[in-house]
Amino acid sequence: MQQSHGLGYAEYSRKLSKRLHVEKERENDHKESQKIVHEVERLIHK
Repeated sequence: MQQSHGLGYAEYSRKLSKRLHVEKERENDHKESQKIVHEVERLIHK
């Protein structure tokens, strides 16, 4: 948590605004990785 988002779990647990920010980043990272996976699959199965 500290390395990925720059805050510890205790602070993540206490502050809703920081939790929302981290979860938004995680969602964006997940969407971006899904795009990469789909692009690779598209290139492989061409």
